[in-house]
Amino acid sequence: MDIDTGTNELLCSVRDGVALITLNRPEARNAMSDRLTPALRTQIKERGADPDVGALLITGAGTAFCSGGDIKGMGDRSSKKDMSVDERVADLKWRQANLTGALVGVRKPTIAALPGAAAGAGLAIALACDIRIAAASAFVSTGYARVGLSGDYGIAWLLTRAVGSVRARELMFTAERVDAERCERIGLVNRVVPDDTLQAEAFAFAKMLAAGPRVALRSMKDNLDDALHVDYASALDRDAERLVQCSRTEDHKEAVRAFVEKRKPVFIGR
Repeated sequence: MDIDTGTNELLCSVRDGVALITLNRPEARNAMSDRLTPALRTQIKERGADPDVGALLITGAGTAFCSGGDIKGMGDRSSKKDMSVDERVADLKWRQANLTGALVGVRKPTIAALPGAAAGAGLAIALACDIRIAAASAFVSTGYARVGLSGDYGIAWLLTRAVGSVRARELMFTAERVDAERCERIGLVNRVVPDDTLQAEAFAFAKMLAAGPRVALRSMKDNLDDALHVDYASALDRDAERLVQCSRTEDHKEAVRAFVEKRKPVFIGR
């Protein structure tokens, strides 16, 4: 089922429980724009709440994932010229919270498929997903140092949790280009696949997650998020609460029956 996003700069369809969201500005390496970015915010929110969707898969058309902000337009932001510093800060806070902030908050598995470059805010979008699958020719760069900016969309927070503080500092300060093989080695991406099989492999992975026990997966995300900031005793308490809740679901009962009957379980998401 195709979804009307309001612009051809962002494509979205739902199939086999997967919401496939495609950034569609290949001529601009899928850079963020005043049409693409609001549509992406809307799709993250709506597909995240869609009961027919079990996983979100975000990718880019052509040979890039997302090259980040439109650098050519940075020197002439006519819509921002009349805004005070406080107004611009508030505006950016809202835009961040409703893009990467909303993506991190989605309680379903999220996957980024990188056919090529992911840079700046584009890298932040990829890092805000749970899983990253990269084509062999893909690469990433924080990019901000090259344009004299400090970083936005939570990239420092996301990058630190992906690769650790020492490596994150190196990547932020240097804005170096990191190829797919090294990305996998340092934990920036989960797996690297051939260019010509990226979309098929990423969709198959997303489909597998979408067919999983959705209540349990949601609770797993809560547990994993808690692991970043709560102490062990608190984590144990929350583990207990969520596991007992999951044990009462139809999916758990189906999984037990399937185990006894030596077959694959068929989950229904409740």
